[in-house]
Amino acid sequence: MADRTPLPLTDSARDEAEVTAFLTRLAGRPPIETHISRVFVGEDRVWKVKRPVRLSFLDFSALAARERFCRRELGLNAPHAPGLYRGVVPIVRRRDGALALGGEGEVVEWAVEMARVPEADFLDRVAERGALTAGLLDAIGDAVAAMHAALPPARSVDAAAAMARVIAGNARAAREAGLAGAVVAAWEQRALAWHRRLAAWFAARARAGFVRRAHGDLHLANLCLWQGRVVPFDALEFDEELATIDLGYDLAFLLMDLERRAGRAAANRVLNRYVARTGDAALVRGLPLWLSSRAMIRAHVAARMGRAADSGDYLDRAMAFLAPPPALLVAIGGLQGTGKSTLARALAPDLGPAPGALVLRSDEIRKRLAGRAPEERLGAEAYTAEASRAVYGELIRLADATIAAGHAAIADAVFLRPEERAAIEAARGEAPFVGFWLHAPPEVLEARLAARVGDASDADIAVLRAALKHDPGPIAWVSLDAAAPDLVDRARHLLPKP
Repeated sequence: MADRTPLPLTDSARDEAEVTAFLTRLAGRPPIETHISRVFVGEDRVWKVKRPVRLSFLDFSALAARERFCRRELGLNAPHAPGLYRGVVPIVRRRDGALALGGEGEVVEWAVEMARVPEADFLDRVAERGALTAGLLDAIGDAVAAMHAALPPARSVDAAAAMARVIAGNARAAREAGLAGAVVAAWEQRALAWHRRLAAWFAARARAGFVRRAHGDLHLANLCLWQGRVVPFDALEFDEELATIDLGYDLAFLLMDLERRAGRAAANRVLNRYVARTGDAALVRGLPLWLSSRAMIRAHVAARMGRAADSGDYLDRAMAFLAPPPALLVAIGGLQGTGKSTLARALAPDLGPAPGALVLRSDEIRKRLAGRAPEERLGAEAYTAEASRAVYGELIRLADATIAAGHAAIADAVFLRPEERAAIEAARGEAPFVGFWLHAPPEVLEARLAARVGDASDADIAVLRAALKHDPGPIAWVSLDAAAPDLVDRARHLLPKP
């Protein structure tokens, strides 16, 4: 008969078991466990410890390594989530053999100490209950843009080679996880074809400063509401290469997660807010490959966890992202109060490659060029003829870049002058173009402007009345009644089908 006597614990295993029991008592509940960490959630504090594991992509086996990565985690996250991360604390064995947080004694473990966030305030939970409002989605875009802006460029990175390693690693992990070999091979072939087309562009993005030591694991579960605002946390701390990436690839994880959890309209809104704050419309060129790579990561992770349905859905998305519909340029013009931006937001999610068209709004461009948030009001100096020419020039530039990247764009501006309409039409390149001109009675427009709050437009009734005196010249765009209840449906019907 086999000997069933338990093997004696090693010192490190005994320490791990004691630390787990100690922190469980402090927290008052068992930990939340992953394959690399344990998180102990107390009444007002949280302690996160690294598990002493050695895996293919990390090594936490030594106590010194766990301390180093705890401090790295604190350093990466505290600047973007002030007050949420409180410090790194030692867990010591006192002379009497008992464990304690800090103080004198032999250090047996290290923990990152954080404030407790209510479970309902993690954004994956917010998404689950359908509470990702337009304002909250804008706040997400703002938070990611602010985090990215604070990061220093890493221009020496070979971004093309790094992305090639991501594709190869994804394919290898997918096969190891048991995903269908033929499907994985087809995905890898398509992904590498995209990579060949984008390799020079990846390198140019790195030289321009868009590759940075970013979050690396930016999905809804790693964003939360903290002290009334959205903050990112739990950035990837254990692999500098995996997290030193193009900011568009960092954002793509969030967009992919949003699309799956909350729908394409939510992902489209965050993309548009991010671009409105950063001006980085060019990132859409990489989205098919970046979104696909993020979906493939989730596909093989879900397969390893035995979640076959989730894995299959992610795999389908990974393939679909690599076969995007063609580019399209839509322009929406009309006087102030006609609802151009409302129509643009309604149409955008359904146009072009995932997660839908970029909405290039002149009001938001004006605010960005002035260094202000979209909802901040500007003075008269921002509305001079020279300033307006700069705004339209930037709008045309962004539209041209978006269409050249193979994406879809909606240009949202008054377009009162014939030369402005001609310029945006010329930005189409070889892509289809549709121009809409919205109109409504002056009294309707005045009522709308009077009721407007928290909008990027600073236009008031006086601005509208001045515009009404201007002759726009002949307008060849499709004329739509801005007060019609079926405006969005009519506009959709007039757009070309992919």
